Formats: sequence, C-alpha cells, structure tokens
Amino acid sequence: MKYLLMIYMNPEIFANLTDEERDGVFAAHDAFQQPLKESGELIGFAALADPSNSTTVRVRDDVLSATDGPYAEAKEFLAGYYAIETDTLERAVELAGQLPDAKLTAIEVRPLMEASGLEM
Repeated sequence: MKYLLMIYMNPEIFANLTDEERDGVFAAHDAFQQPLKESGELIGFAALADPSNSTTVRVRDDVLSATDGPYAEAKEFLAGYYAIETDTLERAVELAGQLPDAKLTAIEVRPLMEASGLEM
C-alpha cells in the first residue's frame, strides 16, 4: 500500500529552534531516507517552500482567478512529504514516528488512492 507522510510545521516552533537543533532536524531527515531507499519503501519526497510563496487558483463560473498566498491562514502548514510503499498501515505509522518533525509537530499518514492505469 502506498502512503503519504505529510509533515506539518508551525513556523513559530521552527523559529525557536537553535541553529544546532535545526541542523539536527535536517541531518535526521538524511538519516531517515537512507534505509528507506535501500529497502525500496521510499517512493519520493519533497520539502515545500513557505506558504507565503503560494498561489491559490480557483475557477468559478468558468473564470480562473489566481491569488497570492496560501489557501487558508493557519498556524501550521504542510511543509513537506514522503511518499512511501509499505505492507501495512502499522509500518507507515512506525516510519512517521521516526521523522524528526514528529517530535515538534504532527505527521499525517494518508493512503494514496490507486487509479487504474496511473502509476506514481
């Protein structure tokens, strides 16, 4: 089964970390990725830019509008993700718990929908 491990971040929490603590989070991500690459469980991952860099697109009455900024104002935002493939939800939850961000904020584990003919 394929899962998305979505990392949510509160910028206040991250801003209050020391440089050493921030470097530790980044190093822990590097360490997290290596065994998943070797086991074949890692499909892909990405860190996302700050939501202030977002553009939100809507189509209403067939008219497209694009506005600067995120969809919604929130204290926490989606900061990045890992796409993984594991045999069980329990394994996906175990891996989410190994992310360094799980000690700072929340990790959402969500199954990916399988569409026939589409491959991630």
